[in-house]
Amino acid sequence: MGRTKGGLNSKLHAAGDGQGRPVVLALTEGQASDHRGAALMLHKLPPASELIGDRGYDSGRFRAELAAQGIAPCIPSTRRRKVPIPHDASLYRQRHRIEIMFRRLKDWRRIAMRYDHCAHIFFSAITLAATVIFWLGQ
Repeated sequence: MGRTKGGLNSKLHAAGDGQGRPVVLALTEGQASDHRGAALMLHKLPPASELIGDRGYDSGRFRAELAAQGIAPCIPSTRRRKVPIPHDASLYRQRHRIEIMFRRLKDWRRIAMRYDHCAHIFFSAITLAATVIFWLGQ
């Protein structure tokens, strides 16, 4: 867990399949950049043709790594980019599935309230909840 002005904080990064089930999860400090979380998950991504990502994952290096793996990125450009990179807006609308996944994880009070102050215990609770909700069919 990272320490911020508000106390202990963390950021969950997730990659899901086409049905909104988590496939790769990573936990970073709250003050860490999204690029660091993307770098942690990049080599663990399953084979895919496209990756739909949030604006925070827009970087040239991340896009190049995805292209090297044969994955087409669908990531909107950050506002500070001088020359915006186009993305498929109709495909980007499917990103709601990952948002629904995060909402379902936060149905577990332990995760939503972040009762655990130790990162590995908190991440264990997240993986347990993800397994029960999405893979065992709660």
